[in-house]
Amino acid sequence: MPFTLPSRTPPGPRRRSLLASAAGALVLTGCSTPESSTDTTGGSPSAADRARARAARDSQTLAGRYTAVIAAHPALAERIRPLRAEVVRHAEAFGGAVGRPGATPSATASASPSTSASAPPSASPAVSASPKDALSDLASAERTLADERTKALLEVPGELARLLASVAAAGAAHAFLLTQGTEGTK
Repeated sequence: MPFTLPSRTPPGPRRRSLLASAAGALVLTGCSTPESSTDTTGGSPSAADRARARAARDSQTLAGRYTAVIAAHPALAERIRPLRAEVVRHAEAFGGAVGRPGATPSATASASPSTSASAPPSASPAVSASPKDALSDLASAERTLADERTKALLEVPGELARLLASVAAAGAAHAFLLTQGTEGTK
């Protein structure tokens, strides 16, 4: 009769299995949410419509901030123009009007609302005098918006939740890119 050693793995599911199943359950919950955004009560917009409008408005405001930094610090334009273009595409994906074909960055900024649900209205966003601080402020705005969008995921239907998650991830990447290499910026 052969002697077998007892297994060193503890009984029950492994930590990785639990994490994977929790993530899978979250994805399935998002996928199984009804897509109807027409569930209005008394003619008022649905929660999904309100979330989409707010996301578009927030992206438009962020695009305006990028435009203001480019105007105040032209040396940063080459570095941040691609990020601004992505933010404009995000606004358009949510139904915003920023970045119409043929619109220049300054015309786009003036056409977009400069208010957000969480920010007081102003004629133009304030830009720090230092390029490094301006980049840091943009990174902070990207992080804050990514966090807000991540929190909103549980409140919206599947397709909009996936779009919010994707745009939040892009915002987090933008924040990372904005903070890289700022040590040499004065």
